[in-house]
Amino acid sequence: MAQSAVAVRRALHSHPELSWEEVETQRTILERLRRLPLEDVRAVAGTGATALLVGKKREPCVLWRADIDALPIPERSNLPFASRVPGVMHACGHDAHTAIALGIAEYLSGRREDLPGSVRFLFQPAEEASGGAERCVAEGVLERPNVARVLGLHVSADLPLGTVNVAPGPFFAAPTSLGIRIRGRGGHAASPHQGIDAVVVAAHVVVALQSVVSRMTSPLESVVLTIGQVRAGYRGNVLAEEAELRGTVRTYRDSVLQQTLANVERVVSGVTAAFGAEYELEHRTTCPPLENDAAVAQLVREEAEAFFGPGSVVATPSMGADDMAVFLRHRPGCYFWLGARNERRGIAGRHHDPGFAIDEDVIALGIAFGARLIERSLRDLSSP
Repeated sequence: MAQSAVAVRRALHSHPELSWEEVETQRTILERLRRLPLEDVRAVAGTGATALLVGKKREPCVLWRADIDALPIPERSNLPFASRVPGVMHACGHDAHTAIALGIAEYLSGRREDLPGSVRFLFQPAEEASGGAERCVAEGVLERPNVARVLGLHVSADLPLGTVNVAPGPFFAAPTSLGIRIRGRGGHAASPHQGIDAVVVAAHVVVALQSVVSRMTSPLESVVLTIGQVRAGYRGNVLAEEAELRGTVRTYRDSVLQQTLANVERVVSGVTAAFGAEYELEHRTTCPPLENDAAVAQLVREEAEAFFGPGSVVATPSMGADDMAVFLRHRPGCYFWLGARNERRGIAGRHHDPGFAIDEDVIALGIAFGARLIERSLRDLSSP
Protein backbone atom coordinates (compact mmCIF):
# COMPACT_ATOMS: atom_id res chain seq x y z
CA MET A 1 0.00 0.00 0.00
CA ALA A 2 2.84 2.39 0.85
CA GLN A 3 4.63 1.51 -2.39
CA SER A 4 1.47 2.33 -4.34
CA ALA A 5 1.15 5.65 -2.50
CA VAL A 6 4.79 6.52 -3.23
CA ALA A 7 4.17 5.80 -6.92
CA VAL A 8 1.21 8.18 -6.87
CA ARG A 9 3.32 10.85 -5.20
CA ARG A 10 6.02 10.53 -7.83
CA ALA A 11 3.53 10.70 -10.69
CA LEU A 12 2.01 13.87 -9.23
CA HIS A 13 5.46 15.32 -8.58
CA SER A 14 6.40 14.80 -12.23
CA HIS A 15 3.28 16.60 -13.45
CA PRO A 16 2.58 19.44 -10.99
CA GLU A 17 -0.31 21.80 -11.56
CA LEU A 18 -0.85 25.30 -10.21
CA SER A 19 -3.84 26.47 -8.16
CA TRP A 20 -7.18 26.15 -9.97
CA GLU A 21 -5.41 24.22 -12.75
CA GLU A 22 -5.27 20.80 -11.04
CA VAL A 23 -7.17 19.02 -13.83
CA GLU A 24 -4.94 15.97 -14.29
CA THR A 25 -4.31 15.80 -10.56
CA GLN A 26 -8.07 15.69 -9.99
CA ARG A 27 -8.46 12.98 -12.64
CA THR A 28 -5.82 10.81 -10.94
CA ILE A 29 -7.46 11.24 -7.54
CA LEU A 30 -10.97 10.45 -8.78
CA GLU A 31 -9.76 7.38 -10.67
CA ARG A 32 -8.19 5.94 -7.54
CA LEU A 33 -11.13 6.83 -5.31
CA ARG A 34 -13.54 5.07 -7.68
CA ARG A 35 -11.62 1.81 -7.24
CA LEU A 36 -12.56 1.78 -3.55
CA PRO A 37 -15.89 1.03 -1.81
CA LEU A 38 -16.65 4.72 -1.28
CA GLU A 39 -19.73 6.86 -1.68
CA ASP A 40 -20.23 10.35 -3.03
CA VAL A 41 -17.08 10.30 -5.15
CA ARG A 42 -17.14 13.58 -7.07
CA ALA A 43 -15.40 16.75 -8.06
CA VAL A 44 -15.60 19.69 -5.69
CA ALA A 45 -14.54 23.35 -5.88
CA GLY A 46 -13.82 23.04 -9.59
CA THR A 47 -10.56 21.10 -9.55
CA GLY A 48 -10.77 19.32 -6.18
CA ALA A 49 -12.24 15.97 -5.21
CA THR A 50 -14.11 14.37 -2.34
CA ALA A 51 -15.43 10.96 -1.28
CA LEU A 52 -17.21 9.43 1.71
CA LEU A 53 -16.24 6.21 3.47
CA VAL A 54 -19.21 4.92 5.46
CA GLY A 55 -18.68 2.58 8.40
CA LYS A 56 -21.35 1.17 10.69
CA LYS A 57 -23.11 4.54 10.70
CA ARG A 58 -22.92 7.77 8.70
CA GLU A 59 -22.35 9.81 11.86
CA PRO A 60 -20.19 10.78 13.59
CA CYS A 61 -18.13 11.91 10.61
CA VAL A 62 -14.48 12.96 10.54
CA LEU A 63 -13.05 14.94 7.63
CA TRP A 64 -9.49 14.33 6.47
CA ARG A 65 -8.20 17.16 4.30
CA ALA A 66 -5.29 17.16 1.84
CA ASP A 67 -4.23 20.04 -0.44
CA ILE A 68 -3.20 19.23 -4.01
CA ASP A 69 -1.75 22.26 -5.83
CA ALA A 70 1.86 23.08 -6.77
CA LEU A 71 3.91 26.29 -6.87
CA PRO A 72 5.35 28.49 -9.67
CA ILE A 73 8.91 27.46 -8.80
CA PRO A 74 11.44 25.77 -11.11
CA GLU A 75 12.70 22.47 -9.73
CA ARG A 76 16.44 21.98 -9.34
CA SER A 77 17.02 18.32 -8.57
CA ASN A 78 18.34 15.20 -10.19
CA LEU A 79 15.37 13.07 -9.16
CA PRO A 80 14.14 10.69 -11.85
CA PHE A 81 10.62 11.93 -11.15
CA ALA A 82 11.47 15.66 -11.11
CA SER A 83 8.92 18.10 -12.50
CA ARG A 84 8.45 17.95 -16.24
CA VAL A 85 6.54 21.24 -16.26
CA PRO A 86 8.86 24.24 -16.72
CA GLY A 87 8.65 26.69 -13.84
CA VAL A 88 6.21 24.59 -11.78
CA MET A 89 7.08 22.33 -8.87
CA HIS A 90 5.60 20.58 -5.85
CA ALA A 91 7.86 22.56 -3.54
CA CYS A 92 5.74 22.24 -0.41
CA GLY A 93 4.76 18.58 -0.22
CA HIS A 94 1.17 18.70 -1.43
CA ASP A 95 1.89 15.70 -3.67
CA ALA A 96 2.78 13.74 -0.53
CA HIS A 97 -0.35 14.99 1.25
CA THR A 98 -2.45 13.70 -1.64
CA ALA A 99 -0.70 10.32 -1.66
CA ILE A 100 -1.11 9.95 2.10
CA ALA A 101 -4.84 10.76 1.97
CA LEU A 102 -5.38 8.24 -0.84
CA GLY A 103 -3.45 5.67 1.19
CA ILE A 104 -5.59 6.32 4.27
CA ALA A 105 -8.74 5.93 2.16
CA GLU A 106 -7.48 2.59 0.82
CA TYR A 107 -6.41 1.33 4.24
CA LEU A 108 -9.62 2.29 6.04
CA SER A 109 -11.76 0.92 3.20
CA GLY A 110 -10.58 -2.52 4.27
CA ARG A 111 -11.65 -1.79 7.85
CA ARG A 112 -14.90 0.04 7.20
CA GLU A 113 -17.03 -2.55 9.03
CA ASP A 114 -15.11 -1.72 12.20
CA LEU A 115 -15.53 2.05 11.88
CA PRO A 116 -18.29 3.42 14.15
CA GLY A 117 -18.84 6.39 11.82
CA SER A 118 -17.80 7.77 8.46
CA VAL A 119 -14.83 9.59 6.96
CA ARG A 120 -15.06 12.45 4.46
CA PHE A 121 -11.92 12.67 2.35
CA LEU A 122 -11.28 16.10 0.85
CA PHE A 123 -8.64 16.87 -1.76
CA GLN A 124 -8.65 20.65 -1.76
CA PRO A 125 -7.45 22.80 -4.68
CA ALA A 126 -5.82 26.21 -4.52
CA GLU A 127 -4.29 26.27 -1.06
CA GLU A 128 -1.36 28.31 -2.36
CA ALA A 129 -3.53 30.85 -4.21
CA SER A 130 -6.28 31.10 -1.55
CA GLY A 131 -9.98 30.55 -2.03
CA GLY A 132 -9.98 26.76 -2.30
CA ALA A 133 -11.05 26.09 1.28
CA GLU A 134 -13.85 28.65 1.22
CA ARG A 135 -15.26 27.19 -1.97
CA CYS A 136 -15.18 23.66 -0.54
CA VAL A 137 -17.12 24.83 2.52
CA ALA A 138 -19.61 26.70 0.33
CA GLU A 139 -20.21 23.50 -1.66
CA GLY A 140 -21.16 21.59 1.49
CA VAL A 141 -18.22 19.31 2.31
CA LEU A 142 -18.91 19.80 6.02
CA GLU A 143 -22.51 18.67 5.62
CA ARG A 144 -24.32 15.48 4.53
CA PRO A 145 -23.23 13.91 6.83
CA ASN A 146 -22.38 16.56 9.35
CA VAL A 147 -18.65 16.68 10.03
CA ALA A 148 -17.86 16.61 13.73
CA ARG A 149 -14.07 16.88 13.52
CA VAL A 150 -11.46 17.98 10.96
CA LEU A 151 -7.97 16.52 10.73
CA GLY A 152 -4.99 16.97 8.44
CA LEU A 153 -1.21 17.03 8.30
CA HIS A 154 1.58 18.91 6.56
CA VAL A 155 4.88 17.18 5.87
CA SER A 156 7.83 19.15 7.23
CA ALA A 157 11.24 19.52 5.61
CA ASP A 158 12.45 21.05 8.89
CA LEU A 159 11.54 18.22 11.29
CA PRO A 160 13.33 14.87 11.40
CA LEU A 161 11.43 11.86 10.11
CA GLY A 162 9.24 10.41 12.85
CA THR A 163 8.71 13.73 14.63
CA VAL A 164 5.37 15.49 15.10
CA ASN A 165 4.88 19.19 15.77
CA VAL A 166 1.48 19.98 17.27
CA ALA A 167 0.15 22.59 19.68
CA PRO A 168 -3.24 23.88 20.85
CA GLY A 169 -4.52 27.32 19.90
CA PRO A 170 -2.87 29.53 17.25
CA PHE A 171 -0.59 27.27 15.22
CA PHE A 172 -0.31 29.05 11.84
CA ALA A 173 -0.54 32.79 11.22
CA ALA A 174 -2.98 34.83 9.16
CA PRO A 175 -1.24 35.90 5.92
CA THR A 176 -1.72 39.46 4.68
CA SER A 177 -0.28 40.41 1.30
CA LEU A 178 1.23 43.89 0.89
CA GLY A 179 1.55 45.94 -2.27
CA ILE A 180 3.33 49.31 -2.26
CA ARG A 181 3.62 51.42 -5.40
CA ILE A 182 6.01 54.38 -5.23
CA ARG A 183 5.77 57.17 -7.79
CA GLY A 184 8.73 59.46 -8.35
CA ARG A 185 9.81 61.41 -11.45
CA GLY A 186 11.93 59.98 -14.23
CA GLY A 187 14.94 61.54 -15.87
CA HIS A 188 18.49 60.98 -17.06
CA ALA A 189 20.80 59.14 -14.70
CA ALA A 190 23.45 61.81 -15.32
CA SER A 191 21.12 64.46 -13.83
CA PRO A 192 19.58 62.80 -10.75
CA HIS A 193 18.75 66.17 -9.19
CA GLN A 194 16.15 66.77 -11.89
CA GLY A 195 14.08 63.74 -10.99
CA ILE A 196 12.85 61.76 -8.01
CA ASP A 197 14.49 58.35 -8.09
CA ALA A 198 11.86 55.76 -7.18
CA VAL A 199 14.59 53.15 -6.64
CA VAL A 200 16.26 55.20 -3.92
CA VAL A 201 12.90 55.91 -2.29
CA ALA A 202 11.99 52.23 -2.42
CA ALA A 203 15.30 51.27 -0.85
CA HIS A 204 14.72 53.63 2.06
CA VAL A 205 11.17 52.31 2.46
CA VAL A 206 12.40 48.70 2.63
CA VAL A 207 14.99 49.57 5.27
CA ALA A 208 12.57 51.71 7.30
CA LEU A 209 9.94 48.98 7.33
CA GLN A 210 12.33 46.77 9.29
CA SER A 211 11.58 48.99 12.29
CA VAL A 212 7.86 48.18 12.24
CA VAL A 213 8.44 44.85 13.96
CA SER A 214 11.68 45.59 15.84
CA ARG A 215 10.74 49.00 17.25
CA MET A 216 6.95 49.51 16.90
CA THR A 217 5.62 46.11 18.00
CA SER A 218 5.63 44.57 21.46
CA PRO A 219 8.27 41.85 21.70
CA LEU A 220 5.55 39.71 23.33
CA GLU A 221 3.62 39.61 20.04
CA SER A 222 4.41 37.45 17.04
CA VAL A 223 4.70 39.42 13.80
CA VAL A 224 6.59 38.92 10.56
CA LEU A 225 6.94 41.60 7.89
CA THR A 226 8.86 40.65 4.75
CA ILE A 227 9.32 42.45 1.44
CA GLY A 228 10.01 39.69 -1.04
CA GLN A 229 9.79 41.45 -4.38
CA VAL A 230 11.02 44.76 -5.81
CA ARG A 231 10.39 45.89 -9.38
CA ALA A 232 11.57 49.18 -10.88
CA GLY A 233 13.25 50.90 -13.79
CA TYR A 234 13.75 50.61 -17.53
CA ARG A 235 17.55 50.55 -17.85
CA GLY A 236 20.72 51.49 -16.02
CA ASN A 237 21.02 55.11 -17.23
CA VAL A 238 17.38 56.11 -16.58
CA LEU A 239 15.91 57.25 -13.27
CA ALA A 240 13.04 54.95 -12.34
CA GLU A 241 9.78 56.86 -12.15
CA GLU A 242 7.98 54.02 -10.37
CA ALA A 243 8.87 51.18 -8.04
CA GLU A 244 6.67 48.36 -6.82
CA LEU A 245 7.22 46.46 -3.58
CA ARG A 246 5.37 43.28 -2.66
CA GLY A 247 5.53 41.47 0.63
CA THR A 248 3.66 39.77 3.43
CA VAL A 249 2.63 40.35 7.02
CA ARG A 250 1.99 37.38 9.34
CA THR A 251 0.12 37.72 12.64
CA TYR A 252 -1.95 35.65 15.05
CA ARG A 253 -4.29 38.40 16.26
CA ASP A 254 -6.44 40.87 14.32
CA SER A 255 -5.66 43.77 16.65
CA VAL A 256 -1.93 43.24 16.07
CA LEU A 257 -2.50 43.06 12.33
CA GLN A 258 -4.38 46.34 12.27
CA GLN A 259 -1.68 48.09 14.32
CA THR A 260 1.04 46.66 12.07
CA LEU A 261 -0.72 47.88 8.91
CA ALA A 262 -1.17 51.33 10.44
CA ASN A 263 2.55 51.46 11.24
CA VAL A 264 3.43 50.32 7.72
CA GLU A 265 1.40 53.14 6.22
CA ARG A 266 2.89 55.71 8.57
CA VAL A 267 6.42 54.65 7.61
CA VAL A 268 5.72 54.55 3.88
CA SER A 269 3.94 57.90 4.01
CA GLY A 270 6.77 59.58 5.91
CA VAL A 271 9.61 58.21 3.78
CA THR A 272 7.98 58.99 0.44
CA ALA A 273 7.04 62.49 1.61
CA ALA A 274 10.62 63.16 2.64
CA PHE A 275 11.76 62.50 -0.96
CA GLY A 276 8.84 64.26 -2.61
CA ALA A 277 7.42 61.00 -3.96
CA GLU A 278 3.89 59.59 -3.77
CA TYR A 279 2.65 56.13 -2.87
CA GLU A 280 -0.26 53.71 -3.01
CA LEU A 281 -0.65 50.96 -0.42
CA GLU A 282 -2.88 47.90 -0.71
CA HIS A 283 -3.25 44.84 1.50
CA ARG A 284 -5.39 41.71 1.64
CA THR A 285 -5.70 39.01 4.28
CA THR A 286 -6.31 35.70 2.49
CA CYS A 287 -7.21 33.42 5.40
CA PRO A 288 -7.58 33.58 9.18
CA PRO A 289 -5.03 32.30 11.66
CA LEU A 290 -5.14 28.54 12.10
CA GLU A 291 -6.26 27.58 15.60
CA ASN A 292 -6.17 24.00 16.82
CA ASP A 293 -8.82 22.77 19.21
CA ALA A 294 -7.10 22.08 22.54
CA ALA A 295 -8.72 18.69 23.13
CA VAL A 296 -8.05 17.42 19.61
CA ALA A 297 -4.45 18.69 19.71
CA GLN A 298 -3.97 16.76 22.96
CA LEU A 299 -5.36 13.65 21.27
CA VAL A 300 -2.85 14.03 18.43
CA ARG A 301 -0.05 14.49 20.92
CA GLU A 302 -1.02 11.38 22.88
CA GLU A 303 -1.30 9.25 19.76
CA ALA A 304 1.98 10.58 18.38
CA GLU A 305 3.87 9.70 21.54
CA ALA A 306 2.32 6.22 21.51
CA PHE A 307 3.05 5.68 17.82
CA PHE A 308 6.44 7.36 17.33
CA GLY A 309 7.75 7.00 20.87
CA PRO A 310 8.71 9.30 23.78
CA GLY A 311 10.37 12.56 22.80
CA SER A 312 8.90 12.50 19.30
CA VAL A 313 6.55 15.46 19.82
CA VAL A 314 7.36 19.16 19.85
CA ALA A 315 5.04 22.15 20.18
CA THR A 316 6.29 25.01 18.01
CA PRO A 317 3.70 27.24 16.28
CA SER A 318 4.62 28.55 12.83
CA MET A 319 4.34 31.95 11.17
CA GLY A 320 3.49 30.14 7.98
CA ALA A 321 -0.09 30.13 6.75
CA ASP A 322 -2.51 27.47 5.55
CA ASP A 323 -6.18 27.73 4.65
CA MET A 324 -6.89 24.60 6.66
CA ALA A 325 -7.68 27.45 9.04
CA VAL A 326 -11.00 27.95 7.25
CA PHE A 327 -12.22 24.45 8.11
CA LEU A 328 -11.07 24.84 11.70
CA ARG A 329 -13.16 28.02 11.95
CA HIS A 330 -16.24 25.90 11.18
CA ARG A 331 -15.45 22.68 13.05
CA PRO A 332 -13.10 21.64 15.89
CA GLY A 333 -10.02 19.78 14.81
CA CYS A 334 -6.26 19.80 14.48
CA TYR A 335 -3.55 20.35 11.88
CA PHE A 336 -0.02 19.22 12.57
CA TRP A 337 3.45 18.89 11.04
CA LEU A 338 4.86 15.45 10.30
CA GLY A 339 8.65 15.33 9.97
CA ALA A 340 10.08 14.36 6.57
CA ARG A 341 13.72 15.47 6.90
CA ASN A 342 16.54 12.94 6.90
CA GLU A 343 19.99 14.50 6.93
CA ARG A 344 21.71 11.10 7.09
CA ARG A 345 20.33 10.44 3.60
CA GLY A 346 21.07 13.97 2.40
CA ILE A 347 17.39 14.97 2.42
CA ALA A 348 17.35 18.46 3.87
CA GLY A 349 15.56 20.81 1.49
CA ARG A 350 13.42 23.81 2.43
CA HIS A 351 9.77 24.60 1.73
CA HIS A 352 9.01 26.83 -1.27
CA ASP A 353 12.55 26.32 -2.56
CA PRO A 354 13.73 24.74 -5.85
CA GLY A 355 15.66 22.22 -3.75
CA PHE A 356 12.70 21.10 -1.62
CA ALA A 357 12.88 17.40 -0.81
CA ILE A 358 11.33 14.87 1.58
CA ASP A 359 12.13 11.38 2.75
CA GLU A 360 9.37 9.35 1.11
CA ASP A 361 9.20 7.08 4.17
CA VAL A 362 6.99 9.84 5.56
CA ILE A 363 4.20 8.60 3.28
CA ALA A 364 3.89 5.21 4.99
CA LEU A 365 4.12 6.92 8.39
CA GLY A 366 1.46 9.44 7.38
CA ILE A 367 -0.93 6.71 6.23
CA ALA A 368 -0.53 4.67 9.39
CA PHE A 369 -0.65 7.60 11.79
CA GLY A 370 -3.47 9.39 9.97
CA ALA A 371 -5.62 6.24 10.00
CA ARG A 372 -4.86 5.84 13.71
CA LEU A 373 -6.06 9.39 14.43
CA ILE A 374 -9.26 8.91 12.44
CA GLU A 375 -10.08 5.62 14.18
CA ARG A 376 -9.40 7.12 17.62
CA SER A 377 -11.52 10.18 16.76
CA LEU A 378 -14.47 8.09 15.62
CA ARG A 379 -14.31 5.97 18.77
CA ASP A 380 -14.20 9.03 21.00
CA LEU A 381 -17.01 10.81 19.13
CA SER A 382 -19.16 7.66 19.30
CA SER A 383 -18.76 7.26 23.05
CA PRO A 384 -21.70 8.43 25.17
